Parts: sequence; C-alpha cells; structure tokens
Amino acid sequence: MLTRLNTAMAFVIVVSTVSFAADELKDAKVGDITLKTPTSWKQSEPTSNLRLAQFEIPAAEGDKESAELAIFSFGGGGGVQANIDRWIDQFNAEGRKSKVTSGKSAIGEYVIADVTGTYKKPVGPPILRKTEAMPGARMLAVILAVEGKGNYFLKLTGENATVSAAAEAFRTSFGGKEADEKAFAAE
Repeated sequence: MLTRLNTAMAFVIVVSTVSFAADELKDAKVGDITLKTPTSWKQSEPTSNLRLAQFEIPAAEGDKESAELAIFSFGGGGGVQANIDRWIDQFNAEGRKSKVTSGKSAIGEYVIADVTGTYKKPVGPPILRKTEAMPGARMLAVILAVEGKGNYFLKLTGENATVSAAAEAFRTSFGGKEADEKAFAAE
C-alpha cells in the first residue's frame, strides 16, 4: 500500500513538474515561424522596420543590462558565410573568440555563430553606423533556413553572463540542440 502511495505521489510530482516547465514557454509567432520563448522574455515593438520581432532578455545576476534578441527575414538575405563574417566583425579583433556550428531543427536547418569579446554595440539609427564598445559581450546569431519561406536571422546580443544564461532557451526557441550541432564547413 505504501509503495502504491509513493508511486502515485511521485507521478503527481513528475506531472506537476512537466506542466510547470511547459507553462514557462510561450508561443511567439514571427512571420512564418513560431518560436517557443520563455515567459520572462518580454516581446516589444520592433525598433526598426527591418525587424520582424524583438525580445528583451532579463540580465543575469552581476550583469548591468538586459540582452536583446532581434529577428529578421529578408527572403534570401545574402550568403551564409557573408553573414557569419559580418557578425564576427561586429566584435573587435583583439580578444575575440568565435565558433560556428550547424544543426537541424523541426523548423529548418541552421548555422549558428557564437562570438565573445568586445561588441561594437550599435547606438542610434542604423544609418549613422555609430557604435560603442561593450567589453565582456557575447552574441549568438542564427541563420535559420525555412523551407519555402527563405532565411530567418535571429541575433541575441548582450553581456556574456546574460547571453550564456539564455543560450539553451535561445536554441530551444527554434528547436536547436547544441549537442547535435556539428562544426560548420564553409561552402
């Protein structure tokens, strides 16, 4: 009897935990795709007409500011290597580290650039091309190829601890899994 009761209680605890975890994500429709984002990520009106959506990710303990996830789609959007090179160049060469991998999600195949160092954070309207140095930064930037819909570009930037804390949820948002990714070989 006690074993049955313990089993029943364990089942309730597991089901409660699974339900709670599912409640922590919400669907965010962005163009032709739906992302699964944590409820703590606050979606706001895009600050540019080039953006389909943007989210504010709360700062991790010790970081001064929140991170930003911006999502774009331009149909094709240029070559994969050209975009990777552009993203990497958004960091100062000195002290910069980068890793590029590829994977596949239910939404589509993707390439992800993971860059750390001093970010040249854009300030003001993009046309002015002004930046300010943001040391200790990290960027996770994805090119997501959606069958019949073109490429989606997801770019998460912020202080290293905040982006690192959000990295798994970022991949989960589009169905990516770091463990399944392979080193990207330029075409």
